[in-house]
Amino acid sequence: MTNYAICIENLTKDFKTVRAVDGISLEIPTGIIFGFLGPNGAGKTTTIRLLLGLLEPTSGQAKVLGFDTQIHSGYVRAQIGALLEHTGIYEQMSAEDNLEFYGRAFRMPTAERMARIQELLTHLGLWERRKERAGDWSRGMKQKLALARTLLHQPSLVLLDEPTAGLDVRSAVAIREDLKGLASRENVTVFLTTHNMEDAEKLCDQVAVIREGRLVVEGSPDDLRARAGGPRVEIIGRGFSEHALRLLQAHPQVGSLENTNNHLLIDLLTETDTAALVNILVGTGAQVEEVRRGKASLEEVFLSFTGE
Repeated sequence: MTNYAICIENLTKDFKTVRAVDGISLEIPTGIIFGFLGPNGAGKTTTIRLLLGLLEPTSGQAKVLGFDTQIHSGYVRAQIGALLEHTGIYEQMSAEDNLEFYGRAFRMPTAERMARIQELLTHLGLWERRKERAGDWSRGMKQKLALARTLLHQPSLVLLDEPTAGLDVRSAVAIREDLKGLASRENVTVFLTTHNMEDAEKLCDQVAVIREGRLVVEGSPDDLRARAGGPRVEIIGRGFSEHALRLLQAHPQVGSLENTNNHLLIDLLTETDTAALVNILVGTGAQVEEVRRGKASLEEVFLSFTGE
C-alpha cells in the first residue's frame, strides 16, 4: 500500500470573481521530489497556501501527512517546513543567530539545536561565515540560509515556492544542487512549485502541470515527454540540399523536419533506424558530423500542455 505525503481531492479556491484553484486532485507519495509546474498566475502559490492551512478551500479537501489541513492546520504547519516568497530571515542578525532563534521557537533541546545548526550550515557551505550579518549576504546566500531554516527541525515534508526565482544562474544552480543533496540526505518529501523547467528537469521525480487553476497533466518527466511527442533525431553536418530534405520528409517515419544552419531536427512518428536517414543525406552528397537521438525537452512538454 502506497504511503502518501499529500492527498488532494477536488480542491477548489475562489476569490470573488476569480477561481484560482479549480478541482485539483493529486496523490503524492512520500520520499520524492514533486514538481508543481505552471506559468505565473496558474494557482501554484494558492495551492501551497491551501496545503499549509493558511487559506480555507471553497470546496474539496487536502490531507498533509495524513491530517486534514482545515481541522489540523496548526499541527500540519508544525510538522512541515515551508519556504515561500519571503525567506523569513532577520537581516540584522547573524546566520547562526537566525537559526538559533528558529530552533528555540521549535523548542529544540540545546545540544540538538547546536548540532543541527552546524550540520546544515556545513552542508550548505555557510559554516565559516555563520557570524556574519545575514543582511550583508548575497541573495543566493540568503536563500541557502532560508533553506537551512526550512529544514532545521527535520520535517518529513518540505513545501518550496519558486526557490530559485530571481537568482542569477550560478546561485540557482547552487540552490538546486543543495536541495537535491539535502532532500536525499534528509529523507524528506519535497513539494516544489516552479515555472523554471531546468529546476523541474534536474530535480523532480514526478511533476504535474497546472494552468488557470486546473490540473492539465501529471506523471514522471519521461512519461510527459512521451505523451507530448515521440522520439527525435538531431543531425549536424554540411551540405543538406533541398533534394535531400524532400527525401527525408517523404520517409514514412518522419513527422516533421526543421533545418537551421545545417542542424537538422527530425521528429519521428515511431522509433526507427537512424541509419536510413543518414544514408539519405550521405547519398545526396551531404557530410554528417554528428547524430543524436532524444526526446522532447520538459520545456517543450510544458509549452505544449499549457498552450503557451
